[in-house]
Amino acid sequence: MKTFEYDVSLHPAETFRQVAFFCAEDGACNLEEVPRDQIRQLADLLNDRGRKGWELVQISFGRDGLMAFWKREASGT
Repeated sequence: MKTFEYDVSLHPAETFRQVAFFCAEDGACNLEEVPRDQIRQLADLLNDRGRKGWELVQISFGRDGLMAFWKREASGT
């Protein structure tokens, strides 16, 4: 049986200040114009963790930054 380990990482708003979804009361969500450097920083974060065996489970954007939830197969399985 496979077992997994999990990690949560926090990233400040200064790094991803415009990478956020904005949702209206009617449920419509969109992504405002995002500078290419911030898209690149997010891709770098995902690729760096991916090279270490972590898979992104979920990412949550907020006013203070973002929180990423990761999982990978536990060693020894």
